[in-house]
Amino acid sequence: MADTKLHISGGHLLDPANGIDAPTDLYIADGRIVAVGTAPDGFTADRTLDAGGLHLIPGLVDLCARLREPGQEHKATIDSECRAAAARGITTLCCPPDTRPVIDTPAVVELIRHRATQVDAARVVTLGALTRGLDGEQLSEMAALKQAGCVGVSNALRPLASTRTQRRAFEYAATFDLTVFLYADDPALSDGGCLHEGALSTRLGLPGIPEAAETVAVARDLALIQQTGVRAHFCRLTTERAVRMVARARFDGLPVSADVAMPYLHLTELDASEFNPEFHLIPPLRTHRDREGLLTGLRDGTLGALCSDHQPHEPDAKLAPFPATEPGASGIDTLLPLTLKLAQDGALPLADAIARVTSGPAQILGLPYGELGVGRAADICILDTGAHWQVNRDSLLSQGRNTPFNGWEMPCQVRYTLRDGRIIFDSESS
Repeated sequence: MADTKLHISGGHLLDPANGIDAPTDLYIADGRIVAVGTAPDGFTADRTLDAGGLHLIPGLVDLCARLREPGQEHKATIDSECRAAAARGITTLCCPPDTRPVIDTPAVVELIRHRATQVDAARVVTLGALTRGLDGEQLSEMAALKQAGCVGVSNALRPLASTRTQRRAFEYAATFDLTVFLYADDPALSDGGCLHEGALSTRLGLPGIPEAAETVAVARDLALIQQTGVRAHFCRLTTERAVRMVARARFDGLPVSADVAMPYLHLTELDASEFNPEFHLIPPLRTHRDREGLLTGLRDGTLGALCSDHQPHEPDAKLAPFPATEPGASGIDTLLPLTLKLAQDGALPLADAIARVTSGPAQILGLPYGELGVGRAADICILDTGAHWQVNRDSLLSQGRNTPFNGWEMPCQVRYTLRDGRIIFDSESS
């Protein structure tokens, strides 16, 4: 049973969207923030949470988390991943459409919503399929998907049949004011690759994926965005050149945004030099110059969001030789600590780093979350920034234990997570 009225006392509130970085109290009623700092007249709390010595931030919004349900429950489930997300301060997960079956009908949208509601942990929102079955040919029923609650449309990692099909899809999405989420890849250039194409892939004898696989796709997509006027979001850019292309497009007034996944800010292609399949990611880890370009894009706002690109796998998926393993990393557990690590390392001011995992992704998805102003949903993460933990198979909460950060020491421990004013994680009772 949720507490109707909550008082969070003594915490240090960091709410970038409202410019707050100071010790203050929060007052919550009926799942919403009713006051910041001073209690409203007549307010009597049913419960008080002592946040002395702790930080309060908005609940995190993760732009891309594959929950593997429906269809691949041997890798993870909505139950396991939503509970793991809540324990790591994430209150909203966005699920891409490449489930099994694909999210191309209202029935699949409702199935995922129903399962997430049953779990009662992190909320789940969905992207609908841009084409039926993600086959890249026939357009999906985007109007029905929007009405069912999809926050955008995407073809996930699957290519479209032609630029003509892509143009028609963009025009159709624009008609219904839907954001198109794009994975920038030219499949003819990336086909069969598993590492960034360069000196390292040549030395290791592994097939490479060139920078041009991303930049050619970005150039094509930007031309069609300009032609159709569709609102578009580039998912998980990895190259410095692509970031500059998006920055120019934004300067020219195109309705585009972009994000980056956490591994590409902390790792480079050199980390994959020992054939460790945990570093097999698609798109691949890039060069040091690309990493610096991504950080520059984060600082100047070209990249408006950070995401986990969560892809949990069963252990067997990473046991084959490097090129034969399934790409991707489990990222829910490390999204918040690696965000804080960016600030600790001086790569990004703390307020900007928090904004990129809260208000930034919420704005991209068109959701009223990621900030703690009066009247907003009480999605709150209460964390101890002085605590630390080490990444290993036993410390990960996701069902997927595949991570390139094994052995890393991570900052912060989440003490409480609230969603709509409900405590969905309490470290003392977990």
